[in-house]
Amino acid sequence: MPARPALLADARPSGSYLDEDEFFGPQASRRAELPDPEALLQSLTHCVVEVMAGARDLEQLARWVTDDVYRSLSMRVVLANRSRRAKGVAPQRPVFRLGRVICTEPADGVVEAVVMVHQPHRARAVAIRLEGLDQRWRASAITVL
Repeated sequence: MPARPALLADARPSGSYLDEDEFFGPQASRRAELPDPEALLQSLTHCVVEVMAGARDLEQLARWVTDDVYRSLSMRVVLANRSRRAKGVAPQRPVFRLGRVICTEPADGVVEAVVMVHQPHRARAVAIRLEGLDQRWRASAITVL
């Protein structure tokens, strides 16, 4: 039986090992690698308003938001459901139209936007921060004002 070859030592200098999260985790994308964010901002706003009203399931947003945003929205949905139950109001599809979208890009691969939502008796603003991860946009912050 032939002798086994000696195992080669790692060629990297000690202390320069890559963290698994750096290698396998989400990779930041540059703005040039990402699509126009306005259509996603409008769709995401539309979905968030319907989720808050109880007309849409939060699971439908899971792939477009970070885990922190999902947890935050989940808590708001629970509170909204409790409030509706306490008042004896059934969930209904809200009547609204989307207004102006105002976008800024504070850094490469980051978009911060405000989308106006006009309802029959009031107007609301939805603030969204999108970050480019793995060549697609993901919402890292959503606030309904």
